[in-house]
Amino acid sequence: MSTRETVEIDLALVEELTQRETKALEAIHAESLSFREVARRHLPGGVPSSWQMWPPHPTFVDHGLGSKVWDIDGNEYVDYHNGYGVMVMGHAHPKIVETIRKQAGLGTHFALATRDSYACAEALAERFGLPQWRFGNSGTESTLDAVRIMRAATGRKKILKIEGTYHGHHDSLMVSVFVEPENAGPRDHPESVPASLGIPEEVVGLTVAVPFNDLAAAERAFEENDGEIAGMIVEPAMSNAGLVLPDPGYLQGLKDLCHRNGVMLAFDEVKTGATLAYGGGVEAFGVTPDIICLAKAIGAGIPCSAIGGTDEAMGMIVRGELEQVGTFNGNPMTMAVMKVNLTEALTREAYGEFDRINSVLSGTQDVIDGYRLPASHKMLGAKGSIDWSPEPIHEFRDLWEIDDRVPQLAWLWQLNRGVFKTPGSKWESWTSSIAHTDADAQRYVDNFESFAAAITGRA
Repeated sequence: MSTRETVEIDLALVEELTQRETKALEAIHAESLSFREVARRHLPGGVPSSWQMWPPHPTFVDHGLGSKVWDIDGNEYVDYHNGYGVMVMGHAHPKIVETIRKQAGLGTHFALATRDSYACAEALAERFGLPQWRFGNSGTESTLDAVRIMRAATGRKKILKIEGTYHGHHDSLMVSVFVEPENAGPRDHPESVPASLGIPEEVVGLTVAVPFNDLAAAERAFEENDGEIAGMIVEPAMSNAGLVLPDPGYLQGLKDLCHRNGVMLAFDEVKTGATLAYGGGVEAFGVTPDIICLAKAIGAGIPCSAIGGTDEAMGMIVRGELEQVGTFNGNPMTMAVMKVNLTEALTREAYGEFDRINSVLSGTQDVIDGYRLPASHKMLGAKGSIDWSPEPIHEFRDLWEIDDRVPQLAWLWQLNRGVFKTPGSKWESWTSSIAHTDADAQRYVDNFESFAAAITGRA
């Protein structure tokens, strides 16, 4: 436990500052507020996805270039949201733009294989150490495929997952995502809780949740569901609670545990693949799973996904015993962009840029120490987060002790000062890009310091 003395944040002051910052945001978002009313005529909530409704109101973006985006009001932001962690190569990367233009002239869809599909599979095999690959169009599709493979391989139905992780919006895994304390059950036996209406309780009951960073809990789940668990899926670094890093030995322990029970371990690297390191969590933590699910950053902003596996894991697909299909799988535009992104934009050398950016962003730790904030700081590759807790978040339930009002104000504070970062309560997180400059990173740190001064009454 930390022995560092921290200040007590005045939540009444936080609410007062939030009201002020909300009014300031409304003043610079007049066009976004007006257009939302127009968009509501045919878009529920005025937006294409429910997550784009984050309060106090949606932000409508006009364009992006490099490390920045501009909204329809003309405001410029350094982008640390990066499309939920997709645009680590930067917006409108010249090589990506050139590739899109060229491929559009050659055809945008065939529903047939192209040479680029093999080039992408080869590049992913080199990065992640798994030999066989198939493609899809979203992270949801890749985790859905992983579940189907694990069930088909074992003939079992139950899937083991981590409490508080999001693995896409298909029924099998949209369970125990954002769980409230009153519904969660005891820590040693978490309840399986549907994350949305419309998920049959029979499906919910096939998902078993355990805490992150607790190998004993996973072992107990296998024992209590002896012969019923088809496999386990886990983010190598949990990313639905800021950036939560695995304890030493945890991931290898999970792999060993799964293999002792005759099942496969799948890594959901939709958010961590190609962001934590050149080879994602596999490289960062030195553990290669049986199956890996990718999307987001590998496609440079084009809808994409990939699922990779060992020869054994993908054997049923090879033999035609299990179908992995999709009209847009291996789409020529997606494959052309992915190939260039993986081989020419996000090269191994490019990942050194994140070390440069992080050397500046590490100044947030100095702010935390200098203002004695009840907060902690983590970074790895393109990802980072500030947890509003003196001790770093170690598992999902640690979030329950954090008051939503502080990180929400932190998000508003940055937005009003030219930094767009991922919306979300309980934590503040970011994804940087190789296009970010030292000045971009310093803006984040300077804004964070002015925020610290404000909430501690030192402004």
